Amino acid sequence: MQHFVADDGAKIAFRGEGEGLPLLCLAGLTRNMADFDYVAPHLSGVRMIRMDYRGRGASDFTGQDSYTVPRESRDALNLLDHLGIDRAAILGTSRGGLNGLFMAATARDRMIGLCLNDVGPVIERDGLHKIFDYVGRNPAARTHAELAERLPDLMTGFANVPEGRWLQDVRNHYEETPEGLRIRYDPALRQAFLAAFEGEAPDLWPLWSATDGMPVALIRGGNSDLLSTETADRMGRMRPDMIMADLPDRAHVPWLDEPEALTVLNAWIDACMRR
Repeated sequence: MQHFVADDGAKIAFRGEGEGLPLLCLAGLTRNMADFDYVAPHLSGVRMIRMDYRGRGASDFTGQDSYTVPRESRDALNLLDHLGIDRAAILGTSRGGLNGLFMAATARDRMIGLCLNDVGPVIERDGLHKIFDYVGRNPAARTHAELAERLPDLMTGFANVPEGRWLQDVRNHYEETPEGLRIRYDPALRQAFLAAFEGEAPDLWPLWSATDGMPVALIRGGNSDLLSTETADRMGRMRPDMIMADLPDRAHVPWLDEPEALTVLNAWIDACMRR
């Protein structure tokens, strides 16, 4: 793991591995670069670059006013600048996909393509309310093992989960302490997230339109409560060239090492390499 300094002085953690197509991997809202541990061994011909957003993982906690899509997207561009990379393909999981959409509208010249993992221009309120319930709060479980044992019942919509996957996820995203499990991010993210979704939802379809001309892909959990089939279908009608799969036995979010997800990712990476 390394760090770079963003243009406002925040220290941001990142990792880089491999050679080939620059692939910037942006994680989910409360998560960190470990989001991509499962898919990393399956991708070849890419230079995988991951980062912990500010306020998450090993990056500086800079306060709720800075935990926004525009600021996180700017940090991502700062990272590309730090590495001397002019353009990159972006793989975004959930919040990471929103950052990717924002960058398509504001920094399109820095992007080769965009792959979204279970997110789109419309975010379903049912899925949002579930996030409202847990974001910024420590779980009641006191150990990794205890929470991993509970997750199969809590994470409805998932089945045929690889052995040990829930335990690895818990270890990636919670710290085990004598006082119980602790989130690996700034609790102030809760206030930032709630504030972002106050009032009427913004129209994000122009952000999707901004991807016109670049290779795009969509991986959707077949049981997702955040990304509806209606939204995915509309995305496909707007971009008939979109590479897409609905993953069975997955809700929000797929881990990306599922066979159907890898098929989409490899086809999308091939398309990006031809740009």
